Amino acid sequence: MSGVLGRIIFYLLVILLWEFVYKLGVDVFRIWKAYIFPSPVSVFHTLWHMILDHTLGIAILSSMRRIILGYLLSLVLGVIIGFILVKFKYLNDNLRPIILGLQTLPSICWLPFAILWFGLNESSILFVITIGSTFAIAIATESGIKNINPLYIRAAKTMGAKGFNIYPNVIIPASLPSFISGMKQGWSFAWRALMAGEMLSSTKGLGQVLMVGRDLADISQVMAVMVVIIVLGLVVDNLVFGRLEINVRQKWGLERAA
Repeated sequence: MSGVLGRIIFYLLVILLWEFVYKLGVDVFRIWKAYIFPSPVSVFHTLWHMILDHTLGIAILSSMRRIILGYLLSLVLGVIIGFILVKFKYLNDNLRPIILGLQTLPSICWLPFAILWFGLNESSILFVITIGSTFAIAIATESGIKNINPLYIRAAKTMGAKGFNIYPNVIIPASLPSFISGMKQGWSFAWRALMAGEMLSSTKGLGQVLMVGRDLADISQVMAVMVVIIVLGLVVDNLVFGRLEINVRQKWGLERAA
């Protein structure tokens, strides 16, 4: 309970500091105008109105539906590509550098291809999300399997494990820490790709709401959407990836079960 209280106090202090900087820059020294850097009161006021008129709820549901579908596709493709790289040395030697290069490519670079191939619709956004996170997951899968301690595999073979049985019993559990890190990285890439796709299309979503705020010069709305994206990221990290990491640490004896 003390940990939760400490976090609440910390975030309240951050909001107070935000308000202090706003007052200092707008009212005292007049370094900038209020429409350039909004106060937390203005942002939360805008956020509350977007909740009341269902703008925020519709946008969140639309964005979450897209990112979950695109991320699941990238998860399947990334795992398959990762296993292929591990299985075939020739492909690993020649294809891995290309995948590493594609991983560093910003997701927005794929938008022209998506628009030309699919048009400005749901399919183009899903394509950008999928392609934006697939390579990070593939590299994490390949690295996780290749970095397994060879003693684990030898011990499993000594105890009678052979063929495909080694994967579910030894290789997959041992590579989970690296794989989960790749999943988290892929999720962050998927979010960036989602925002890029929604900001350039007319479909409903958080990216489109953010662009409306920009077009109306409503910086409070822009920052309100940014706050929502941060909160969603924290919620997913704690409820999904955080729990996965805790379970893995407990199985490896690095953390006691609650």
